[in-house]
Amino acid sequence: MPRDALSDINHSQQERLSNIDFRAFFLGEVSRSDLINKFGIQVAAASRDLKLYQELAPDNIYYDPKVRIYKPSTNFKPLFEYPVERALAALTHDFGDDFVNTHKPLIYNDLSAKLNKPDLSDLATITKAIYQNKILNITYHSLSSGQTSREIVPFALVDNGLRWHLRAFDRKRERFSDFVITRIEEPCIIEQSQILEHESKEFDIQWNRIVELEIVPHPSLSFTETIELDYGMENGVMKVNLRATQAGYLLRLWNVDCSTDHSLDGGEYHLWLKNREALYGVDNLMLAPGY
Repeated sequence: MPRDALSDINHSQQERLSNIDFRAFFLGEVSRSDLINKFGIQVAAASRDLKLYQELAPDNIYYDPKVRIYKPSTNFKPLFEYPVERALAALTHDFGDDFVNTHKPLIYNDLSAKLNKPDLSDLATITKAIYQNKILNITYHSLSSGQTSREIVPFALVDNGLRWHLRAFDRKRERFSDFVITRIEEPCIIEQSQILEHESKEFDIQWNRIVELEIVPHPSLSFTETIELDYGMENGVMKVNLRATQAGYLLRLWNVDCSTDHSLDGGEYHLWLKNREALYGVDNLMLAPGY
């Protein structure tokens, strides 16, 4: 957004305008109550903010009197810039959604960047579908079947440490699956189609199953206490509870040796899975080293 358009607007109101823009773009709706609940302002102030936003961006949102919310128009163009990493952090952790200022770290740091980043417009369509419980039509590129058209019922974003996935029911294969977001093209919300009961997340067995992993220093190491310190282990064990859908990703990301006899040989294997039996029935074990 041009800075001169904001020069006469105080910082607090800029933050509220940013929140209106963010919710309309990524969630597909915004209301007075959203502003009241987030910023603790009165109804009159929320109305003024929405009116000002419409003055600044006349073609971005419109009021739907049937549901008493503002919705993005087909001509919506975000007023603020959204770095993908910060947008995903705001969507999944409910913080960092102040896009008014360019934030600088308090302490110098160097973070490893993900090699791939989702397209922002595609991401916005996906997050709107999740938030509003809608069905998506997508073009998907997979290594096994190439380019295909799918209808999916999405319900969660998943960060596996290397890239972002979308957890959804796949109507083409009649099962719940992970979709790499950067492999999704032309996502489009299907307004009329209804979500069937068996397509909802409550029926995703892998998503709802929690597994407890007991991870220990790799027995081949000479100084196991070093690894115990690295991971804050208690009595030489780190217990990790996570969804079955994440197990394979985590074990691969941390290079956890999952062989029965801790036989994987390599300097990258600092950890060993002690209770291998906990993985029984987990779908994505092809990712787990040595399983």
